[in-house]
Parts: sequence; structure tokens; C-alpha cells
Amino acid sequence: MKRMVSLLLTLVMLVALPVFASADGDTIRIGGLAPLTGDVAVYGVAAQRGIDLYIEQLNANGGLLGKQVEMVWYDEKGDAAEAVNAYNRLVGDVVALIGDVTSKPSIAVAELAAQDNMPMITATSTAYDVTTPGPNIFRACFLDPYQGEMMGTYAANDMGVKTAAIIYNNSDDYSTGLAESFKAKFEELGGTVVAYEAYASSDIDYKAQLTNIADKNPEVVFMPDYYNRVAMIVKQAREAGLNVPFLGADGWDGLLTVVDDPTILDGCFFCNHYSTQDDDENVQNFLKSYEEKYNETPNSFSALGYDAAKILCTAIENAGSTDAQAIVDQMKATSIDGVTGHIVYDDHNDPQKSVAIITFENGEMKLVEKLMPTTAAAE
Repeated sequence: MKRMVSLLLTLVMLVALPVFASADGDTIRIGGLAPLTGDVAVYGVAAQRGIDLYIEQLNANGGLLGKQVEMVWYDEKGDAAEAVNAYNRLVGDVVALIGDVTSKPSIAVAELAAQDNMPMITATSTAYDVTTPGPNIFRACFLDPYQGEMMGTYAANDMGVKTAAIIYNNSDDYSTGLAESFKAKFEELGGTVVAYEAYASSDIDYKAQLTNIADKNPEVVFMPDYYNRVAMIVKQAREAGLNVPFLGADGWDGLLTVVDDPTILDGCFFCNHYSTQDDDENVQNFLKSYEEKYNETPNSFSALGYDAAKILCTAIENAGSTDAQAIVDQMKATSIDGVTGHIVYDDHNDPQKSVAIITFENGEMKLVEKLMPTTAAAE
């Protein structure tokens, strides 16, 4: 009787445990989740291209563990429910997951991946809670609060300004979070926020907020939003006679593609995951390969996708197998030079790496410097 009970318990445990694909065949299969169609497809496609480029190069150099690597892609259309459905189809077919791209689908998938101990890395999801569900969840990008803190530090310490205004989108978590973290860090370092103006996602006229800011005479204005709206607000600010430097974060990446007169950005600064002007060998090799393959300049989503694939595949190689826990252990021990800097992980599985500070001169972007974690804002 005891033997029968023991056998039944063993069978129940085997049924309950997720079964991941192994590398017994000719290929190692890795899952990929991204919005490849829909409103945020521009970000998903960019990340996918960076990932696919790395996998192509890896395979050309012999692959992993003597096998070729195959990406198994699912388009989740920017929807968390679609992402969960796609994840459930991938389980049992892949050894690890690269995805998702935006934070809400990534959080939804991470909660399941944590239960399954599926090795997972998102290239670009910046919300804090993405890596919280479990120790097997990683990211290649830095966090939203880190950017706000870093720009607050840069304004106070490097630019030497004492007063700042903030204009932000109060209906967007990204914009709100960065505004709060900038304010906290800037004030901690002795600065004064003289105006704190909000707008909604549906707004197209910002003259009232900009007039209020101009009346307070700040030395800089921090505006954490995405490049389409940044272009509108800076244009209206210049028309209103507000000519102080504007500061931003990675949402500014792509700004020169939508602004009519790029010289209105002269003297502005933003932080990003990398700069195409960086003469680092990893950056320049990536740029050359990417431009040859896709005939376009890669944005930060592409660079982060490339690095995410490198982190995961390096971990598999170092693990010497496709065992899930062995991969997770090696991901935690990551110490590699990527396109976006030298990458190591903290206790929350967030990368500790350099931040690129970029300015505009004569309507063109220029890399100012790369700040290391020890000189940028503390996590």
C-alpha cells in the first residue's frame, strides 16, 4: 500500500512539473514574444531584429553547445492576454524565453514563467515589477526610476543648475514615474523644482503649462515622454519664448525623425541605453552588421534585443546544458560586454551598466559621456 501511494505521489509530481524542451535534437529552441503588429509594433519589430541578428551571427559561428539555435516567435499584438496565450503555447517547446517588449505583457508572462522556472529575459520592459515574480526573470534595460534619478543627478551635479521645472503626462505610468524620481533626486541634491505641470495623453495644446513654467524662470525643464509628444511640446515652448534646455529619457530616442526643425533641440539633453556615436568596438560592430542586414540605423530597442539574446545564449553556453536552473544560475552570474555597456546584475535581476548622455548640436545628436553606475544615480 505504501509503495502504491508513493508511486501515485511521484506521478502527480511529474504531471505538475512543466516540461521544457531539451537540446536532444539538432537545434536549441528559444521562445520570442513581441508586438509585431498593432500600435506598438515599431518597438517589437526593432527588438526582434536585434535578437535575430545576434542569433544569426551565433549560428554562423557554430551555434550553442554544438547545435544551431532557432527562435520561435509569437506576435502578441501588444496585449497581455495574447502574450499569456503565446507563452502557454511555447512551454514544452523551448528552453528559455526572450520577451516581452512592453511592461504589461511582460509582467503577465513573468508571473507564469516564475511558477515554471522558465529562464526569461526581457530586452526592453522598464517597469520595476517585471523581474519581481521570481529569480528566473531578468532584463537587459535599466529601470524607469533609474533614468529619472540619473537625469536629476546630471542636472544638479554636471550641469550645475539650481532650479528646474517638470512637465509630464499624468495619464502615463512611464512619464509619471520618471517625473517623480527626477524630482526626488534633484531636490535631494539641493535643487528646487519651481513648477510641476501635468497634461493628459489626449492634449495637443500645452501653452498654459508652458506659460506657467516660463513665469517661474527655471534653468532647465525635465520632460519625460515619448518622442512624438516631445517634438510637439518643445516646438510650442520655443514659440512661447521658453528657450532653456529641456531634459528627457529614453523615450526621446527617435526624436530627430519627427521634428521639423531639429535646431530647436540644440542644448537639450537626454539619457539612453546606448549611442550610435560611441566608438566602443561592440557598438560599432553591431551598427555595421545591423545596417548591412536591415538597411537602417538601429535604435535602442534593437541594441537591447541584441544584448538580451547575448546574455541568454552566453548563460546557456556557460551552463553547458539546457537545464533551466543551470541557465538561471549562469544568467545571475552574467558579466559581459554588450552593445549597451558592461552588464552585471543586482539582487533584483536588473542590469548595472553605463548610461549614455546625449545632447543636440546644430540639429544633430552628440554623445556627451557615458555615466557608470558608481557616478550616476544610485539604485
